[in-house]
Amino acid sequence: MSDVHSANKALIAPLRAAMHDFDDVRVQAALNGALASDATIHMPHPFGDLSGPQELYQTCYAPLLKAMPDLERRDWIVVGGRTEHGDDWIGCAGHYYGTLVAPWLDIPPTGHLTHMRFHEFYRIIDGLVVEVQVLWDIPEVMRQAKAWPMAPSLGLEFCVPGPATQDGLVPGPWDEARSKVSCDHVLEMLAYLTKHPSQGGPGVMEMQRFWHPRMNWYGPAGIGTGRGIAGFRNWHQIPFLNGMPDRGKRAGEITHHFFGDADYAAVTGWPNMIQTVTHDGWMGIAPSDKRISLRSLDFWRLENGLIRENWVLVDLLDAYRQLGVDVFARLREFNKARVPGEIPFPVGEI
Repeated sequence: MSDVHSANKALIAPLRAAMHDFDDVRVQAALNGALASDATIHMPHPFGDLSGPQELYQTCYAPLLKAMPDLERRDWIVVGGRTEHGDDWIGCAGHYYGTLVAPWLDIPPTGHLTHMRFHEFYRIIDGLVVEVQVLWDIPEVMRQAKAWPMAPSLGLEFCVPGPATQDGLVPGPWDEARSKVSCDHVLEMLAYLTKHPSQGGPGVMEMQRFWHPRMNWYGPAGIGTGRGIAGFRNWHQIPFLNGMPDRGKRAGEITHHFFGDADYAAVTGWPNMIQTVTHDGWMGIAPSDKRISLRSLDFWRLENGLIRENWVLVDLLDAYRQLGVDVFARLREFNKARVPGEIPFPVGEI
């Protein structure tokens, strides 16, 4: 291998391959081969924090495979790099696909092909994954099952695509200079975003300096996708700031992990935002003056020096939990008239 980041991508390649045609024996072997036995694993609500590859498999993957027996994983972004803290990370984004024939997390089965976006980050030391940070878009599955228990999304809900350039599986060797340009562009953009509203109106963000006029902001189910700067502002930023105008003011209490890889940049952190729900509230939840933390795992793609695509996942279920709303209890109430159980559907058969 020509560099550590190429080697790290190769380390998780067998795991990604085993999950493509999901086989429980191969997947468990690949997890054991890539992850340290005591790896720290951060999963979205309701899974919580886990330890080691076997707890990850039994708690998360085994139930998902039972609900989707033809489960498969499709990555459309795999990037790596070194953060400002000197840590080496790999970031992956894509979808899990499968026919939902049994309940999963009390989400009713549909008998139809179902997609769930994932953003997964792996911190690697000496050839082993020692930390995993994962967001699965579980609400996306609720929406497809017509079991939605939350406020309607403002943005567009659809099966979010991978990069338009189809170059998200970035090969080695790692280009340090090019990767730094991408990462620095995103960091400067974020610094300008936090100028509004404390330092002035929307113009202080100078968004045209950083974003392509045909950019797409791919948010999680519950927020949705916005097209262009206007779509980003209307369907995400304005409601976000109206509900939590103190965002970005507690940077000293959180840790971000930014890195770049060619024309891509990524950030992970657990959590990486702390703010207070006040004023208009957020996502249909009344303001409570309650401070919450948010977990967001993001990817950006630059094109001709501007951000053309931005994939964002936020652990919305955990945000609702912190605000006193049990989304899963609501889901069960909304869907208690539906007959539970498995659908006798011949998955994968003629």
